[in-house]
Amino acid sequence: MKKNSCKKAIITGAASGLGRSLSLMLAEEGWKIGIVDINNDDSNATLDEVRRKGGDGEIYCCDVTDFNQVEAMIDHFFTVWGSIDMMVNNAGVGTIGDVGSMPMKEWRRLISIDLFGVIHGCHVIIPKMKKQGYGYIVNTASAAGVASLPSMSAYNVCKAGVISLSETLKVELAPFNIGVSVICATYFKSNLINSFNSSGHPFFETTKTGFQKTKITSDIIAHRVLKSLKKKKFYIFPQANAKQIWFIKRLASSLYIRILALLNKKGKLEPILDIMAHRGKL
Repeated sequence: MKKNSCKKAIITGAASGLGRSLSLMLAEEGWKIGIVDINNDDSNATLDEVRRKGGDGEIYCCDVTDFNQVEAMIDHFFTVWGSIDMMVNNAGVGTIGDVGSMPMKEWRRLISIDLFGVIHGCHVIIPKMKKQGYGYIVNTASAAGVASLPSMSAYNVCKAGVISLSETLKVELAPFNIGVSVICATYFKSNLINSFNSSGHPFFETTKTGFQKTKITSDIIAHRVLKSLKKKKFYIFPQANAKQIWFIKRLASSLYIRILALLNKKGKLEPILDIMAHRGKL
């Protein structure tokens, strides 16, 4: 993706956080943004900022868990704009909970938004990008999909699924001039913590602290993401700790899991993570 080569993007979860930051930075380069979110009030604020930054766009209220809504949304933008250069499947929520105790309702909530929301977007836009002969798909996963920390099972599963989906698409779409990238960040300042339904779990406070103490903002992540996209990088790990987790897991995956398991067995893992959270290093 070269600067100023792509002019129209659909971004889900664009009302706040990383989605909003990406929208504003693309607007500075003259992009037209499809601001897709379930929150219309914050979407309006994003659109105002997009226009102030020199871009343009349109708001579309959409629940990404509903395939028919996603299909209608993407059809709308292709009908009105004629083409889409980039699709950013970014909408997501978080949760804390252990397997066996976290309610199935919470599992389904996470999977329907964080995983199926991405699947829906990809499924609908890929045939249209194939038809137009080009395009770029960016999926927001997380370093959680690699790190596999305890008490984050549903979130880990969803983000690992997004990484695997993106890897598959990178291969499948290679013959069709459609690029693919996957974002795998660790903690950064956003409103993601507000989506958690797990405030009663002990690890919730550590997670909350991690979001509060980090100095990394969504603007910093967006800047690094766009820099990586211009270089057409597939895996985008925008923080040093995310890259470190990735390399360790790839080089010594069995050892990595054994160490986590041993620390957790001895009751040392959660205190270590809490210290990291207070230092803004999660």
